Amino acid sequence: MIICPHRVNRSPGQRYRYEQYIPFLQQNGYQFEISNLLNEKDDRNFYSNGNYFKKFLIYLKTWRIRIKDWRRMNKYDIIFIYRDALITGSTFFEKRFSRSKAKTIYDFDDAIWLQAVSAGNKRLAFLKNPAKTSKIIGLCDLIFAGNQFLARYALQFNNNVVVIPSTIDTDMYVRKDTKEDTGKVCIGWTGSPTTVRHFITAIPVLKKIKEKFGDKVEFKIIGDKNYYCTELDTQGEAWAAATEVEDLSRLDIGIMPLPDDEWEKGKCGMKGLQYMGLGIPAVMSPVGANLEIIQDGINGYLPRTEDEWVERLSMLVEDKMLREQIGDAGRQTVVERYSTNAWREKYLECFNGLIKHGN
Repeated sequence: MIICPHRVNRSPGQRYRYEQYIPFLQQNGYQFEISNLLNEKDDRNFYSNGNYFKKFLIYLKTWRIRIKDWRRMNKYDIIFIYRDALITGSTFFEKRFSRSKAKTIYDFDDAIWLQAVSAGNKRLAFLKNPAKTSKIIGLCDLIFAGNQFLARYALQFNNNVVVIPSTIDTDMYVRKDTKEDTGKVCIGWTGSPTTVRHFITAIPVLKKIKEKFGDKVEFKIIGDKNYYCTELDTQGEAWAAATEVEDLSRLDIGIMPLPDDEWEKGKCGMKGLQYMGLGIPAVMSPVGANLEIIQDGINGYLPRTEDEWVERLSMLVEDKMLREQIGDAGRQTVVERYSTNAWREKYLECFNGLIKHGN
């Protein structure tokens, strides 16, 4: 049984952490039931401002779902928990799952032991308990950590920790010929309404690029349809799983700016891997897993200062062959080190090891 917050194909984190592996595990004898908390309507209400009565009803609903899971937990061989069982600070259900006959796997891909609350739920921050992450890690039989930074944290509470990076399905992630022939070089960013603040940190750099190249460049912001960037005269677009590859294929250069803080060190470089998987040259802040993914100047760029950002982006804008060279090297990196195909045997090995140990 998979315990997760969101429905299938809704959350990039879930897709790139475990959903892509399900078909391969099924081919090797595993069957799955997925127990998620939030449907599409719940998502809209839960992450919007206000709606506190509706959020209270959603909270009661999540308890009903997990009580049902608790009652049937002993029918499973493995209970796989992505991030947590509830959206509040409780570890009630993780404790019960850990006492069942099933082996438990805990998967996390952010520094979720630090406080982070969506804009729509700041007044409800008191209901969260980031410290519960360490308790959940200590309860489970196997931990999947998204990068070395997260693994070092997990090893404080559990000795059975495996680094499983977020991965790209490179059979599906093939660049589409969807870019209009405008003669402009498109610099783009992908994310969500909660991470658009990272894009905002790159605006001073992108303004300089716009001033330098004028109509030779354009900008694309994927992930927040309500965001409008006045400085670049660019309207954000909604993210959609069904059109993700097509939307990203319109980019000539992908950027991943990040602040250098503890939360961002837990990031698994997913935006950069998405660009690279499609052969789009990635320019990323030298933070967290980005330092493991990128060889600066070979398969991408890791500029540290504003001047370096402007220089690297200018080089790519001016030189189509360089964009192709860096993009091809990035694609190869993903195929060899960060693809679902590259990790699926290790993933299966971990599941088989738990079952064997349990018998």
